[in-house]
Amino acid sequence: MADSVDVLSTLKLVYTIYALAVISLIAWYAYRITQRGEVKPAKKAIFWTYVTVLITMGTGLHFLTFNLVPWVPMDLDRANIKSEKTFKIIYKDHVITLDEKPMRVPCNKYVIFDAYSEDLTYGFGIFRQDHSLVTQMQVVPGNGNDLMWKFGKNGTYYIRSTEYSGPKGTQMIVQDAVIVSGCQEDDTKSMKKGI
Repeated sequence: MADSVDVLSTLKLVYTIYALAVISLIAWYAYRITQRGEVKPAKKAIFWTYVTVLITMGTGLHFLTFNLVPWVPMDLDRANIKSEKTFKIIYKDHVITLDEKPMRVPCNKYVIFDAYSEDLTYGFGIFRQDHSLVTQMQVVPGNGNDLMWKFGKNGTYYIRSTEYSGPKGTQMIVQDAVIVSGCQEDDTKSMKKGI
């Protein structure tokens, strides 16, 4: 499974190039309408060719990259995937309670984080030690909220609420909540000494 940091870095570059192409069309249009005097109209064929190229690039990017985003293959085939373990997480009164701390996750095995809120809408986010987000979901009260994930690198991760639930919500952090081991490679952004 691709790492979210690598995927997002690549997508950032690709979408920056695409955005610059779109902005160039807008700039060309703005330049043309601000000219003094009589300006020859642009040829319709050039304009529509440019628009067609932008549309093709935009939809093409989505078709080419949808399977690189780490959670897409899991979501598409979730009914056929058996998880190794399920972790229960309860949210109540701005406190996150884990049924197991730390949650020990084997490398390259699917696990489910099953979160339940007893009062407000919260968020469940798994973060690296450098505070970059690995994955997250919304935790809505009275509903089933579960997230399937597979870690491909060793690391120690913390969880926090990623939804605004009032001023107390900013303190909803559980350090050293997820420990992944058994991989051949370490997630350098999530390594913590002594654990």
